[in-house]
Amino acid sequence: MKHLKIYQITFLALSSIFFTSCKQEQQQAPQQQALPLAVTQVPQKNVTAYTSYPTTIEGTISSEVRAKVSGYIQAVLVDEGQKVNKGQALFKLETQSLSQDAEAAKANVNAAQVEVDKLKPLVEKNIISSVQLETAKAKLAQAKSAYNSLMANIGYATVTSPVNGYVGAIPYREGSLVSATSAKPLTTVASIEKVFAYFSMNETEYLNFIQKAEGKTLQDKIDNFPKVKLLLANGQTYAQKGKIETVTGQIDANTGTVSFRATFENPNLLLTNGNSGTIKIPTTYENALVVPQSATYEQQGQTYIYGVDKENKAIATLIQVKDKTDLLYIVKSGIKKGDLIVVKGIGKLRNNMPIQPQKVAFDSIVKPIKPLFQ
Repeated sequence: MKHLKIYQITFLALSSIFFTSCKQEQQQAPQQQALPLAVTQVPQKNVTAYTSYPTTIEGTISSEVRAKVSGYIQAVLVDEGQKVNKGQALFKLETQSLSQDAEAAKANVNAAQVEVDKLKPLVEKNIISSVQLETAKAKLAQAKSAYNSLMANIGYATVTSPVNGYVGAIPYREGSLVSATSAKPLTTVASIEKVFAYFSMNETEYLNFIQKAEGKTLQDKIDNFPKVKLLLANGQTYAQKGKIETVTGQIDANTGTVSFRATFENPNLLLTNGNSGTIKIPTTYENALVVPQSATYEQQGQTYIYGVDKENKAIATLIQVKDKTDLLYIVKSGIKKGDLIVVKGIGKLRNNMPIQPQKVAFDSIVKPIKPLFQ
């Protein structure tokens, strides 16, 4: 019994020491450590944002070349991409059967002429009626018409360029049978010293764009449209800026869009029929509040940044985005000029988390990243 009491006393003493030690450890546990994170002040800047639309390129003149008569291609006189002048021969069609028909028609003309020549003196001497002569003259005119038609068809067998320009694809080669009803043209000749870029906007975009443009009439607004950029299929920006010259102003019932046409100079003939790309229309904002896109995060479709309060705590702040550039968001509301925001390491943060602000220059955050490999 005595030993049992000794054990109980010892157990209580040890338990008291254990709980006292745990309590001391809890009291001595360090508070949440503040993270050192880069912050910067929200500036106001003049920035340009771009709205992009897919586009297709065509020469200012793009003329299909088709055969006017049926025949086999005897010779292709030009090559794809070759520069040609208006009236230059492009294709030669076989004309043997037409030539034979023309010889027969010429013989008919000669025979009709002989008949007219024979009847003239007889009419003059009142030996026969003038009606016979007039009938003979009509037959002569008919024979000449048939002959001239065949000769025209022989001329059409040499297919010429309708315009100055550059030859496109040539789907038919020597020996192909072609006609005016062939599915494809013999080729296309395009003038590409200037090119048209066609693109479309939906109804909402069109109305917003037109209403922002200066001018009372549609033509005034078109004249005041900003110059546009062209992003080529390889991702490079075309050297020349373009001008929007025409707007249909009518909503296409099938697509719900309005069509635009911009014109680009093409001095190096880099652009040609069938090119694709992206039209970029600029919008300039003066003294706009901007934040780096990399300093934001999205939650349930809304955009947030982490602001820094007077106690150096990161505060999740909802912002309204008006527009964006490649690296920046243009902010409509939610922050003001001079506010401190966290610009790096936002993935480590939670609302009201303490931080150690490390101030950095705004421009150092939004510099484009240079590629390591080219």
